[in-house]
Amino acid sequence: MLRIAVAQFNAVVGDLAGNVGRLLACARQAREQGADVLLTPEMSLCGYPPEDLLLRPDFHAACAAALDDLAAAAEGIVLVVGHPLRTDDGECFNAATVLENGRQKATYRKMRLPNYEVFDEARYFTAGDAACVVEIGSVRCGLNICADIWEPGAAELAHAAGAEVLLVLNASPLHLHKQSQRLGILRERIAATGLPIVYANLVGGQDELVFDGASLALDGDGELRMRLPQFEEALGLVEFNAGRLHSRSVPAAELEEEEEAYRALVLGVRDYLGKNGFPGAIIGLSGGIDSALTLCIAVDALGADRVRAVMMPSPYTAQMSLDDSRAMIATLGVRYDEIAIEPAMHTFAVMLASEFAGLPADTTEENLQARIRGMILMALSNKTSWLVLTTGNKSEVAVGYATLYGDMAGGFAVIKDVYKTLVYRLARYRNRLSPAIPENIIVRPPSAELKPDQTDQDSLPPYEVLDAIVKAYMEDNCSPQTMVAAGMPHEAVARVVRLLRLAEYKRRQAPIGIRITPRGFGKDWRYPITNHYRDAI
Repeated sequence: MLRIAVAQFNAVVGDLAGNVGRLLACARQAREQGADVLLTPEMSLCGYPPEDLLLRPDFHAACAAALDDLAAAAEGIVLVVGHPLRTDDGECFNAATVLENGRQKATYRKMRLPNYEVFDEARYFTAGDAACVVEIGSVRCGLNICADIWEPGAAELAHAAGAEVLLVLNASPLHLHKQSQRLGILRERIAATGLPIVYANLVGGQDELVFDGASLALDGDGELRMRLPQFEEALGLVEFNAGRLHSRSVPAAELEEEEEAYRALVLGVRDYLGKNGFPGAIIGLSGGIDSALTLCIAVDALGADRVRAVMMPSPYTAQMSLDDSRAMIATLGVRYDEIAIEPAMHTFAVMLASEFAGLPADTTEENLQARIRGMILMALSNKTSWLVLTTGNKSEVAVGYATLYGDMAGGFAVIKDVYKTLVYRLARYRNRLSPAIPENIIVRPPSAELKPDQTDQDSLPPYEVLDAIVKAYMEDNCSPQTMVAAGMPHEAVARVVRLLRLAEYKRRQAPIGIRITPRGFGKDWRYPITNHYRDAI
């Protein structure tokens, strides 16, 4: 019998000493629970993804030293640890090493290097070409790393080399509904090999990525024997005996979409500010649903004492926006300030009067308001070192419904990958946890409040239509002709695709934000700004 512990922990990229300490703590906990071996996530030694740190020889030397330190300090348990491996001839591998009794017993080199979505491993790594099966106790354990299990080949090679159980190290970032996708892929590998699979996944936020954990174990018949919870560190234990996996724990349940999305956003904010040392967050509150949801996420991630809301009314700000914002602040208990922007609007009007003489008012004056607010927020950020969280959603980011250097000013875009239709659902979900967002904020027509009687739908299609078009075009790569043939309005499709193209230069200058869909405006969206291609419609 082999007792296998799975550590899903929150590694910090580049914090080698800290990660070694976390791994040793997990090893002690696993040993106390009677485990023979501890399986850890992909690149658990250095964090994932290390990106261009992998181009630095000194980084590789530090990783090698940290691996030696870990091997020397781990006692009474076998460790399976993910790390980068640089060979003497300069090749770099995504590797997993088995540590036992102070030595490196065996090392596996990842065979399948993903180069799609947010992954660009072919930039850094050479693909391995051999299975690794190592005897731990009296059980022959095959090793795979993440994408090895997502494609045929590597698992089959491990089976052919005599593996009885497959140990898989993962850094699999979240997008909504990925849990069911993982289960389906793992069951395909099990059907091909008959091997039980123990799957350790990373947890935590890393820049725009969120790793959700949900580590699991599937028996040789595909039955779920263990699943750890999402979005939190955890240690799980399974037993391999007579060719079968057993666990005494009840597998964690899958989360509903709203809870999964909300908790991913909370973890992303907590880790981005925490790992980068920001003392708190500043949010420009408008009385609208986007800033209200962003405020709730920040409070749940950081605590009310580390969040500050600033309301910056103009002559066009409705009284209900002020009333709703004040009511929300009273509920959440964060610091709240109101700074009127009319004096600055007047100053700019005087300064630019001669330049604008004879020209009609247009979006220029509207954008000045947004930029005044952006300057105020950034001034407060500079003075306090607190980070400004921007509040634009994916629907608006897609079509450029935001002001460059205005409401786009800030350090982290919390709901950048959240469609407006999902924003409403997340607001309802958050209010089910505890009352936070006034009902009036949720039901009133959204408005930028930059001119009299303005609503978003003056400039945009209904959000249900807009979101469907954006998703089809940028996530599913559908052509406009295909969308129209499927029943989407011709005029709306043409308009949205045009706006999406024109807004690319804005998006390149926007802060990074948390990715929760299969394709976000960030690492996995790389469209040229200078681009004369026009989709036929």
